[in-house]
Amino acid sequence: MNESRKEGRQSVLENSDYEIGLIGWVLVGLSLLLVLVTLPLSIWMCFKIVKEYERAIIFRLGRILKGGPRGPGLFFIVPCTDLFIYVDMRTVTFDIPPQEVLTKDSVTVSVDGVVYYRVQNATLAVANITNADAATRLLAQTTLRNVLGTKNLAEILSDREEIAHSMQVSLDEATDDWGIKVQRVEIKDVKLPLELQRAMAAEAEASREARAKVIAAEGEMNASRALKEASLVISEAPSALQLRYLQTLNTIAAEKNSTIIFPLPMDMMQSLMKR
Repeated sequence: MNESRKEGRQSVLENSDYEIGLIGWVLVGLSLLLVLVTLPLSIWMCFKIVKEYERAIIFRLGRILKGGPRGPGLFFIVPCTDLFIYVDMRTVTFDIPPQEVLTKDSVTVSVDGVVYYRVQNATLAVANITNADAATRLLAQTTLRNVLGTKNLAEILSDREEIAHSMQVSLDEATDDWGIKVQRVEIKDVKLPLELQRAMAAEAEASREARAKVIAAEGEMNASRALKEASLVISEAPSALQLRYLQTLNTIAAEKNSTIIFPLPMDMMQSLMKR
């Protein structure tokens, strides 16, 4: 495929003024003679200026003139036999309109993006396609739908950079024969249906609640283990319970609380109940 593309490019670029034939050379000679006769007025029709960001493709009797694009600066044409077309070489930016796409898991989403491209070969951009700008825009829309149609919703939401890179490679390969270089592709926004947004929000909320319950249960389990270890320590040293009681009283007094709690041993209660 690359060889066929190279052959196509060479066939375009090899068109020269030597292929215009005898009659063509006669017409060119008559045009030059007319220029000489009408000097110096004709000089304004022979010299043209190309801006720094432009290139000029010259057609002599319908054939692309040998030597490639002219510019930037001053160039010479032969009146009556030469025509020229300006080609802008600056980077062009355009927005891809929102595209309704059916994903691989049968979810309808609306996706838009932006494409940056420029003309890399002015000769191919003029000779191989009618309107390179419009063709690139339409191709970008089609490529966006084709690429997203092979992805799941989760992949579209999480792998935007990979999708953009895949689109750039595909567009650059398709527009290579048009002399277009796709520099960058970006996915701007992914719009989901309102019902799907509500369902995803409910799912996320349920997931957060489930994680919160798990964390609370783990905290209760850790607290119960700590209480168990504390009870074992207190059972080994009965005086530790009295120290804990005094510490509790100190905490209550620090809060300016008039309520004081006195622990009552269960042994005393049992003895009173027996009487």
